[in-house]
Amino acid sequence: MRSHPHHTIRAVFLSMITILALSLSACGGSSASNTGAANGKGCHKIGVLLPETGSSPRWEDKDHPALDAAIKQALPGAQVDFQNANGSDDTQISQADQAISNGDCILVVVPHDSDKAAAIVQDAKQHNVPVIAYDRMINDPSLSYYVSFDGTAVGKAQGDYIAQHYQSYVSPGHNNIIFINGSQADGNAVLFKQGMHNVLDALVSAGTLKSLYETWTPNWDSTVAQSEIQDALQQTANNIQVAYVANDSMAEAVITALKAQHLAGKVLVTGQDATVTAIQNILLGYQAMTVYKPIVKEAQATAQIIAALSNGTSTSGVVNSSISNKGAQTPAALEAVESVDKANVASTVIADNFVTKAEVCQGVPTGVAPDVCG
Repeated sequence: MRSHPHHTIRAVFLSMITILALSLSACGGSSASNTGAANGKGCHKIGVLLPETGSSPRWEDKDHPALDAAIKQALPGAQVDFQNANGSDDTQISQADQAISNGDCILVVVPHDSDKAAAIVQDAKQHNVPVIAYDRMINDPSLSYYVSFDGTAVGKAQGDYIAQHYQSYVSPGHNNIIFINGSQADGNAVLFKQGMHNVLDALVSAGTLKSLYETWTPNWDSTVAQSEIQDALQQTANNIQVAYVANDSMAEAVITALKAQHLAGKVLVTGQDATVTAIQNILLGYQAMTVYKPIVKEAQATAQIIAALSNGTSTSGVVNSSISNKGAQTPAALEAVESVDKANVASTVIADNFVTKAEVCQGVPTGVAPDVCG
């Protein structure tokens, strides 16, 4: 039987449609896939979305250059586009949309808000763009990867330090502790708080330390942190011996308030991020400790995942954990942290060139920290 001409034309047309669809699929990957194996393959245009500048100087001073260098080294020829949301969720969401429109085919996002940034993951998923949450988790089951430090380990390091050193600061009737946590919208701040309380709750329950005050600090705002410590000092008639403070920028503000009451150095103050100012305060005796997070390792792990996505290879050499995320398991690369105080400044942050001797010794009087600044 002879084929009808219209049937032949229709068959050829359908064959062409099928071939075109298959070729587009090969280029774009499957939107149903969340493994990253198809999504991001061949990608050399990477978008990096940073959250703000106010919470810590690390984002622009440390993470930006570290990510730029690591990505370009792991994936030669990569173009890396940086944006900073400057503390606005709406800005960050629109920056992500613009990055995708501009052809960025892998996104690295430090969310300003761990919940609201889910909109970025959903938008990216529609365009077959994998999203790597960097440092802070994004609460969405379609998130491709999470690269960070172990958040509960950060809080544990802070809690352990207090548990090991509080006795030098307390006396009978003067054993009060206050807690100044970070932003409740940042999933990491919740983990830091959890890790710290896992250590210290036993001391509080036993009455060894007396908890007087605990608060979240929106946006990690150091100005707010300063007013929080001022409120606590006023409420307790300056009877505070330990101040758990979640990061260094807030610790600096807390120390400013303590100086006004001639209490700097008499209160155990914690921190996190190992900023230059924090290390100076540690050497001067105003801050007891900070948590050092080797950002270069975090950036390198992120870059290795990006290179694997682009090259279509396995990420198993980088991923060392998985995090429960809204009913899914997000593959994660979690780096270790280190507690830093006056005793090991030289062997940690200075030895790693995270901060320089010249930076931290500026303004430190001769003889105050001879092992570091001598």
